[in-house]
Amino acid sequence: MGSEGSLTLQRNIIVALLIAIAAAAWATLIWQRAGMDMPMAMNTPTMGMNAPLFLAAWTIMMIAMMFPTAAPMILTFHQVQAGRRGRGEAFVSTWVFLGGYMLVWGLAGVLAFAGAAGAERIAEQAEMSAATAARIGGVLLIVAGAYQLSPLKDLCLAKCRSPMSFILVSWRDGRWGAVRMGLEHGLFCLGCCWLLFLALFPLGIMNIAAMAVVTLLIFTEKTFPAGKRIATLSGTALLLYGAVVSVFPQALPTFPAAGAMAMD
Repeated sequence: MGSEGSLTLQRNIIVALLIAIAAAAWATLIWQRAGMDMPMAMNTPTMGMNAPLFLAAWTIMMIAMMFPTAAPMILTFHQVQAGRRGRGEAFVSTWVFLGGYMLVWGLAGVLAFAGAAGAERIAEQAEMSAATAARIGGVLLIVAGAYQLSPLKDLCLAKCRSPMSFILVSWRDGRWGAVRMGLEHGLFCLGCCWLLFLALFPLGIMNIAAMAVVTLLIFTEKTFPAGKRIATLSGTALLLYGAVVSVFPQALPTFPAAGAMAMD
């Protein structure tokens, strides 16, 4: 088998592994959601979990949602490394790069839990009603929509949409160089997507349908020719939906059933 055929086989193996790992993560999330107390899962930011359980669920969620969207960058990194190995230069496994990438999302999970736990404590101390909490969720949706239309979003999305450009600008040799590249790309990816994940809190952090929509949105933004236009449309939709929720809090899927909590 020639070098080109070998590279194709390696790429296919990596794609198959990424799909298999992501599929296993989605299956785990669905199973986990099925075993949860539904009102608790939908109505509290931490889903009633302590920090270790929340971070475990967060990591599984990031694997499920981000592995498919990061695949073009992962495959480009492997292609360059395979070329270096073919020239007799030092080779670094693609999984080292992926480890640095996932470290960024792990740290983001720590911040997400701290924010969610803090929000729950504030809501309890203020004896916040369901309607007030939902309207705050509407504001978060508006903020997420506004970020979708911002120059910073455009900058981060451009980095994520051009894997080879990222490689040319940010290349580092060796294992630590691969980790650093993974961290750097992870930060751009986080900058591109973090407010979409923030929007999951008012929508329901374990809302499988919402996670699937966000995953599809991130994937199309990164890979489709009209990705920037898709980001603009999604931002506009979030702005409109957030405005609706601010006026009609019952429009939020996490809003409790009638009688569960007092409304304003």
